[in-house]
Amino acid sequence: MTPLSAHFTLEEMTHSNTAARRGLDNTPTGEALANLRVTASRMEAVREVLGGRVITVNSGYRAPAVNAAVGGSATSGHMDGWAVDFNCWSFGDPLAVCRAIVAGGIKFDQLLQEGTWVHISFDPRMRGQVKTKGADGKLRPGL
Repeated sequence: MTPLSAHFTLEEMTHSNTAARRGLDNTPTGEALANLRVTASRMEAVREVLGGRVITVNSGYRAPAVNAAVGGSATSGHMDGWAVDFNCWSFGDPLAVCRAIVAGGIKFDQLLQEGTWVHISFDPRMRGQVKTKGADGKLRPGL
């Protein structure tokens, strides 16, 4: 395993079942790899706010072809290595995780409660956007 930080590896931050199934290369570019290192270090702060509990990464870096295959946004932070979709079930459901991140003062660009997972982005714009996916699948401001 290739460590990006104390608790996050390159392999978990680049794993994609879709890429494996479709034979797509999901190797990050040099710039995306540098961004992943920053993202992993910021995920350490998230882990700390969640009481040091294990975080399960569902999706980190996505090469453009992988992002398209999963139906990701054309401007997704995943393609730059800034975004992570994850769960921390030992802490609580995605809403509880989002509330803890906000209460913990973690700086982020986007924090999305996506229903069954959390999306967090550390894009340098650091807009602090917080949104929740409604039953209709649309993202709305706030938690």
